[in-house]
Formats: sequence, structure tokens, C-alpha cells
Amino acid sequence: MWNQLSNSLLEKNHIKIPIEKRFFLTFIEEDENNIQKNKIIEILHGNGFYEDDPRLESFFKSLKILVKTSSINYEEFKYCVENHICILKQILQNECIIPRFNNFITSIEEIYNETLPCKEGHNADYIPQLSRVDPEQYGISVCSIDGQRYNIGDTEEEFTVQSCCKPINYAIALENLGEEHVHKYVGREPSGQSFNELLLNKNGNPHNPLINSGAIMTTSMLFPENDLSIRFESIINVWNEASGGLHKIGFNNSVYLSEKNTADRNYALAYFMNETNENKPIGFPEGTDLNETLELYFQSCSIEVNTRILSIVAATLANGGTNPFTGKKVFSPRTVRNILSVMLTCGMYDYSGEFAFKIGIPAKSGVAGAIMIVIPNVMGIAVWSPRLDEIGNSHRGIEFCKSFGKKFNFHIFDSLYDPDKINPLAEKYKDENTNLFYELCMCAKEGDLEHLKILFNRGVDFNSSDYDGRTALHIAVSENNEEIVRFLIQIAKVNVNKKDRWDNSPKIEAMKHENLSKYFQEDL
Repeated sequence: MWNQLSNSLLEKNHIKIPIEKRFFLTFIEEDENNIQKNKIIEILHGNGFYEDDPRLESFFKSLKILVKTSSINYEEFKYCVENHICILKQILQNECIIPRFNNFITSIEEIYNETLPCKEGHNADYIPQLSRVDPEQYGISVCSIDGQRYNIGDTEEEFTVQSCCKPINYAIALENLGEEHVHKYVGREPSGQSFNELLLNKNGNPHNPLINSGAIMTTSMLFPENDLSIRFESIINVWNEASGGLHKIGFNNSVYLSEKNTADRNYALAYFMNETNENKPIGFPEGTDLNETLELYFQSCSIEVNTRILSIVAATLANGGTNPFTGKKVFSPRTVRNILSVMLTCGMYDYSGEFAFKIGIPAKSGVAGAIMIVIPNVMGIAVWSPRLDEIGNSHRGIEFCKSFGKKFNFHIFDSLYDPDKINPLAEKYKDENTNLFYELCMCAKEGDLEHLKILFNRGVDFNSSDYDGRTALHIAVSENNEEIVRFLIQIAKVNVNKKDRWDNSPKIEAMKHENLSKYFQEDL
């Protein structure tokens, strides 16, 4: 039954098969002419790609609108995919940064369930709105640099970014004014003190951009030529670009007003930095309006997101400043390098040194309970849970990070081949000594049909053989892996008569297995 379709789509003598045909064939199950739409959607979802992905939005719409039935034929499939070959090639040929995404998100789910019972700590209470947030809420979102996403828990609940705005404001200042100008006014060393300490470095500047004094200083440099409304709108525009516009960036006016009314320490910091004398001649950039600067800082802290948005912003940083979905360059790679360097050493309040030592990943926390985690060149992660520890970091968030650091080898100094940790970037069968033929043989031996389809989509020669002349079909038959045999014969159209050095062909060996011999009948 499958032969009728594969004969019509595959050329004899293995002439190059168009990539759309390969993709279509890998979705075939029972129907000889059609594939199930839900199977396509299942594969895309399993790899972390969803309907709101702008690169696939029209593909999903075409699947939904084109036909009302549950299946589509080849011509309909070809119509759906014709403008999406690049992204589908990346997915179906398993070329995404996290090749075994299902396995990875299973581990994330395990960590989530393991840390869910943690109930230590309490909500921030200096702002009434933060103290009233349900402390039981907990959400984790992941977004890779290829746009693979996973969400678990309360990932659509909105919260204010608080100190998670600091890396973004620092980035904007660097982009607009340059590193030399920005660091004339703010340092880049850990302070060794509390995030809101009345303390400056030996040059009379705030120690770094991620403590309150440094964040107020960098905020003063943002779009100073405009009025306050335009300045804030410009910051929101950067957040929209960094998040790819997939979700609405909000603003919580109640939190903003509370921030403003409980800001004695921040006002003190601003006036402390504004003082100039022979030991501290710099202060703020010329023309700075302190009240307006503080209002803009409070507004920035009151930007409202959810973990889904924050994980995409983190993924933009992980991707060198380019948004994974739009391809827009939001920040330069050098700006991102500077941001991540400061996040690694200063991003977690008084826990920053310990976090760098134990977990070794750039991160920034906020008192609303969020932690924005950036794994360079891999992914962004956002964790949110309102209960804070005594330092001001999300208690559950820190527990998640500890478990994550123990399980995966993403610490900046981890070896890729640490046997005690998982490397999610490694392909299933591949290491430095393997090749595609080895992968093909392992699929045939272990009955791994999904990976076999990936190799088929990559255009691997399924008739290749080892030094004994044995092919993948020889191996599949000897292991009695029926699904693999069926795919190799009826879809990949391999040579069933190819003999090994003992003069045995897969067809001859299949006669030993009653369940396999039927696939060779039409070739007898």
C-alpha cells in the first residue's frame, strides 16, 4: 500500500528527492496518499514551535484553512510549506540548538515538580501590590536561540520586572552612548554590599549598573533629549523589539506610584551621587534632572511582563542581541558581552558571588520574584515565584537554578563531556568519533524510527554499507525491527538485494522472520 505512494514520489535509482517530498514521506503512517495534520502539529510542538511563532504563523493557518478534513495530500502539503522551507528544514532535520528538546523539557518539568513544594520566604512587602500577589504562583519559561519554547506553571501571570529592567537600561545606554561614556559615570565591579547601599567606589561612582545607584545613573543617560513620556515610550519599544512582539509589554501604574512613594533610599542615592567635590568631581551627566531620572527609573521597574515574554528577552541576549523570531538586531554583540559579564558577577544581589560559583550562568533577579537567566549561544530562561529569600531573590527561583546547575553542564567552566551532567546540545548518537552512517546503523539496531526520519530528511544515503557490506536494512532485519524495515523499504526505497561479504541479502535474512517477509513480497 505504501509502495504506490513512494513509487510516485521517489525516482528510480535514487535521483535527488525534493526536500518537500522527503518531509511529506516522513509523516506517512497508514494512508497511502495523505498525512495527518495533527501529526505535523505534534512534531512541531514537540520541538518547541507554536502557532504564534511569526515564522510559522501562516503555515499553521494554511493547515487549518486549506482543508476541513484531518488529513492533507502531497500537493496540499507542498502548498503549505513552500514559504517555510528554511525553518521546517531546521526542525525536521534536527538542526536546532537543542536537538532532543523533548528530553530537555522533561528534565525541566522534573525540576519544576521537585521545587514546587518549596514554600520558604515571603513576598516583598515594601510595596503593597507585591505583598498581595499569590505566593503559591510559580512559572518557568524557556526560549532557545532558535525559538524553541517551553512553558510550565503560571507563565501567563503578569508581574513587574523590577530590577530585571537594569540590564536592559544598561544595554540601551551602551548602544546609544558607547562603553567609554557610560563607564565614565558607572563602574563594573561587584560592590560587596547591599544593592541599595549608600556607597560609591573610589572614583565616586556607583560600583556597577545592576545595583540601585548604578541603575539610576544609567537611567539618567536614556534619551535625555526627550521629555519623560517619550523617554519611557522609547524604553518600552526596546522591550518590544527584544521580545519580538509576540506578547504585549505592559505597565503597572499602581506599582509605579507605590515605588515612587516608598523611594526615600533611592532619592538619597541620587542626591548622594549628585554631590561633587574634589574627591568626586563627576556626578551625573550634565543637564540631568534628578526627579525625572528617578521617575523614569520607577517606571522602568514597573514594566509588566510574564515569564513567556521575559524568556524571549533573555533569548535575545543569548543570541548575541538578535531576536530569534524576527531576526532584528536589538543590541550589538559587544553590548551583550558587557551585559552578561556584569550579570554574571553582579546580577543576583548579595548572592552574586555564590551564584557565579555554584551555577556559573549570567542572571538577574527582581523583588517581584523573577529571575532572568541567559545561557549564551543557547537559550534564555525566566523563572517567577513571588516568595523571596532573605537576600531578595526568589526562593523557588534559586532552588530551580541550583537543580538546573547540578543537572546540566551550562556552568561557564563546565566541561562538555562531564559524565555527571547532561549536555542538552549533544545529538543522540553523535560524539567526536561518529558519522552519519554510524547514526543510521544505530537507528536500525535500536528501532529509532524518529531519528531515522531525521537522517532521511537530511538526505543520508540509506544504501551505504560498512566494511562487511552490511547496510542499515541488514541490521534492521537481523534485529527484527519491523517499523524500521517498513520505512527503509517502502519509503526510503533501499536495495533489498544488496549482499554482504557472506553473500547474504536483507531479503534472504528476512525469510527467518514471518512478520518481515511480507515487506519483501513485491520484490520477489
